Amino acid sequence: MVNPKIIPQHRRLYEVLRKHILDGVYKEGDLLPSENELCQLYGMTRPTVRQSLGTLANDGYIKKHQGKGSIVNNLPSEIGILSVSGTTSAVGDRNLKTRIIVKPVLMPWPDEFMFPVTELEKESGCIYMERVRLLHNVPIFYDISYIANINLPRITARQFENRSLFQILRDHYHIEIKGGDQRIKAIHATIKISRLLKLKKDQPVLHLERKMETNNPALFLYSSIFCNTEKYSIFGRF
Repeated sequence: MVNPKIIPQHRRLYEVLRKHILDGVYKEGDLLPSENELCQLYGMTRPTVRQSLGTLANDGYIKKHQGKGSIVNNLPSEIGILSVSGTTSAVGDRNLKTRIIVKPVLMPWPDEFMFPVTELEKESGCIYMERVRLLHNVPIFYDISYIANINLPRITARQFENRSLFQILRDHYHIEIKGGDQRIKAIHATIKISRLLKLKKDQPVLHLERKMETNNPALFLYSSIFCNTEKYSIFGRF
């Protein structure tokens, strides 16, 4: 049986190369190392390396040119909230800030929830948290998160200010986001949403409801996200 806590090699390589691109190790127009070089450098097979490069291409970080290799793309100005890699992966740690509105707390699931939850989830409760994500000090997302409280010891004691939730789950719990379901619709901003995102009351915002699968079949993450798209559109693969 495959250990659900093991992060696939192709995802590890993806994260390394993505970070190098965001940090400027590889700039727009630069060639990444060849498939052979990446295989030798990281001790991975060619199919694994190709899968990592394919995901980088799908997420807009590189373009693959026959006979040339993988060339770093001009990073998009859109925000990858739709990506399984998370928002921080799309815009980089240096540009993104997180302000905690409600610190992580263990609580029962709401009576009327946006997705059905399993009996195990109901019995275990959820970790609830509210955050505002700011890009260049402009509030972009108001994010309400619900995480099934399944084998996540001391998660409420961790520091989430200016930290990536996905990265915390990867680093401390070996939890990897695999995909999921989401609904998107336009709504009018409430007084609270307007205040947090610095919008006019009743101004249209995008509302995303997401259920995210992980490499632990019993563990799901849920988010209700309100998006200020005045300056930035959103993109990504999910």
